[in-house]
Amino acid sequence: MPEMTQPRILLIGTGDTKADELLFMSECIARAGGRTIMMDISVLGDPPYQATHDKHAVAAAAQTTIEAIASSGDENSAMSLMAVGAANLARALAERDAIDGVIAIGGTMGTDLALDVAQALPLGLPKLIVSTVAFSHLIPPERVAADLMMILWAGGLYGLNGTCTAVLSQACGAIVGAARSAIKPRKDRPVVAITSLGKSCLRYMVELKPQLERRGYEVVVFHTTGMGGRAMESIAAQGGFAAVLDLSLQEVANQLTGSVVNSGADRLENAGRAGIPQIVAPGAIDMVDFPAWLGVPSELSDRPFHAHNRLLASATSGSTDRQRIARAIAEKLSQANAPVAFVLPAGGIQQWDREGEALHDPDALAAFVDAMRSAIKAPVELHEIKDHINSAAFNETVLGIFDRWVAAGIVPRGRTTVAA
Repeated sequence: MPEMTQPRILLIGTGDTKADELLFMSECIARAGGRTIMMDISVLGDPPYQATHDKHAVAAAAQTTIEAIASSGDENSAMSLMAVGAANLARALAERDAIDGVIAIGGTMGTDLALDVAQALPLGLPKLIVSTVAFSHLIPPERVAADLMMILWAGGLYGLNGTCTAVLSQACGAIVGAARSAIKPRKDRPVVAITSLGKSCLRYMVELKPQLERRGYEVVVFHTTGMGGRAMESIAAQGGFAAVLDLSLQEVANQLTGSVVNSGADRLENAGRAGIPQIVAPGAIDMVDFPAWLGVPSELSDRPFHAHNRLLASATSGSTDRQRIARAIAEKLSQANAPVAFVLPAGGIQQWDREGEALHDPDALAAFVDAMRSAIKAPVELHEIKDHINSAAFNETVLGIFDRWVAAGIVPRGRTTVAA
């Protein structure tokens, strides 16, 4: 792979209020071997430098003017309009191969805009946000692009200092290095997504992944602990998969029961919206996750409990919640614009719900299975098996549906030989 000699880095920020920081970052990018392309997202003022893409260009990309944006109502409406323009402009630059990476800087306002920009860019184009609210729960999971990098802008409220320049210089070196080193996703085989948890809980990917690879597919497994499902949804929304095997829906259950370990309200919706065929199963929907270091939430204190590690623990939901989860799953699947098959393993849906395990609750499982049978409606296919999700029968059922869909042309055939 030829080495990129001078990565072109799009640097985004409000030049009227953060000129010192942005000019410092431009110098850092140059020292790291990159070339800066400045995008100014100021609304009221002007930067003391000439931006490559000034605020008028950003406004025009939103099909308006900076004067109209400034008089739109308040700072929230103004920056929301600037976000539309910045995202459109960045996407256009990426589509014509004019940039190799993007870095943005901001507090809550700049971060809000930068999140839209990141989502507008393709997977594989390096993107980094320097933010005073990096990793904060203020940022909902559905706003986070699949391959977004963030770094906390420590000491970054007002002007340069030794603390914030240490962070800014790191960030600039990181984005130049990422742009220089990034390998874009391969397109030599159709890509199939599988959602799962660790194999101590859900084991099907151990068999399904090599079976699909032998059929000529690239298989990408997503860990459904919040951001894994978010990454899958983000890529699905861009049409990045030939098929989705969404077999672990714990994040759907978490979102519905109020857990912070979720992927946003649109979990289980983007593949169907994008016309991607889906094989779906209710892996681990009985588990409600919570941060282990906070202790068991009071509303779950009487439920069976499992501590996975010092970060993550789970308690089981009761029959009423599982029935509600079943109805929500069915409703999401009914909106799909492509074929959907739902595999219902009546024998259990994660390793720890087996008899003798900590999360065993046969009555609640039976209530869920009954609710699921009633909720799934045509054209969604319902495939009920008596076995556990961690059984050979489950894997055979999933592969049988997949192979039938390949034969029918619903899923493109894999490529068992790839050109060098």
